[in-house]
Amino acid sequence: MSGHSKWHNIQATKGKADAARGKIFTKIGREIAVAVKLGGADPNTNSKLYDVIQKAKQNNMPNDNIQRSIKKASGETDSANYTSCVYEGYGTNGVAFIVECLTDNKNRTASDVRHLFTRCGGGLGASGSVMYNFNYKGVIVIENDGKIDEDELMMSALDAGADDIITEEDSFVVYTPADGLHAVVKAFEAAGYNIASSGNEYIPMNTVTLPKDKMASVEKLYDALEDLDDVQNVYHNAEEE
Repeated sequence: MSGHSKWHNIQATKGKADAARGKIFTKIGREIAVAVKLGGADPNTNSKLYDVIQKAKQNNMPNDNIQRSIKKASGETDSANYTSCVYEGYGTNGVAFIVECLTDNKNRTASDVRHLFTRCGGGLGASGSVMYNFNYKGVIVIENDGKIDEDELMMSALDAGADDIITEEDSFVVYTPADGLHAVVKAFEAAGYNIASSGNEYIPMNTVTLPKDKMASVEKLYDALEDLDDVQNVYHNAEEE
């Protein structure tokens, strides 16, 4: 998990740019739609919806937008049916990519994703060709305001089912089993911790270290994939030297 910090910073920077353009709201709206269709419109009984709503709030999505997405998915207005799909592939310099999508047209999405990999000097791989090098984990980032007792935080996390905590300069990164994310988030909220972000992510077990000039091609593919409407999340295993 040593590669998570730098990679997460790239994610956070890109997330802010997407939010400025409103793209992140569209992506979260799709996640809300899928969560509602799977478990209903009440976040008190639908933990997946609860988690997506927290993600929406962490990204400053207006409550009106959240409620509108829930109503749309509940059938009060017309709603598209989205299917989840995951693509695996390699960029330049052997960098592994995982691309999570929600789409109403899998043929279109597969074609768009394949085109971007090819255009950026990489290619799509078969199912499992990349996944073996990643762990699917819950990741919670808690802002460190200098007042948090690290030992107390660690005890709260482990008691709630977390696996590990990494201390960074201005935050704590908490790792949980993917199916245990909700319980740990709820425990942190009850304890009054300020959660900057939370969600399940693919964490690379082994990373590829590249100089800055070669990282540019990784970022080019990353940005191009993120800009696709059907793409929800992009993960890779590259680190800059």
